[in-house]
Amino acid sequence: MRDQAIERHPEMTARGQTEAHTCSQPRGLLAIAIFKLAKSAFFFCVGLGLFHLLHRDLSEAAQNLATALHFEPEWRITALLTEKITLLDPKKLRDFGFFAFAYSGIALTEGIGLYLEKVWAEYLTLSLTVMFLPWEIYELMRRPSWMRLALLAINLLVLGYLLWILDRKKKFSA
Repeated sequence: MRDQAIERHPEMTARGQTEAHTCSQPRGLLAIAIFKLAKSAFFFCVGLGLFHLLHRDLSEAAQNLATALHFEPEWRITALLTEKITLLDPKKLRDFGFFAFAYSGIALTEGIGLYLEKVWAEYLTLSLTVMFLPWEIYELMRRPSWMRLALLAINLLVLGYLLWILDRKKKFSA
């Protein structure tokens, strides 16, 4: 077992000897895996909620949500919510629900693969992160906000970390 940990994540000491980490999994990959699993659970719940709203009065559901969140009826967000919710028809709700379930499945696959330290999961996460960067940059330029900037920065950090991990694995396997 100790030899496997050394092969996975060797670290050179000052004397040139190799020592193993006490934990065989890099903490960064574990953090990303936990985030992906949480995101999967969130989008699964969103999908369930969207399918639950099928064939219901959406205006009433929006009002109930606003009341549950203690939003005042005259607040702008409440009016916007009730106005936009009426644009959804059952087909759009169903489509959004299927999209939420599909995204949940992808995030679940990423999370489990990263937790199990599968290289394919690292490449999948890397590919998906790169794929969404142009959209995130476009949204940041279109409507700048600290939240969008923070999300872009986090995704760039994840991208850099995954590139570093993959490069490190490539060097140690050679």
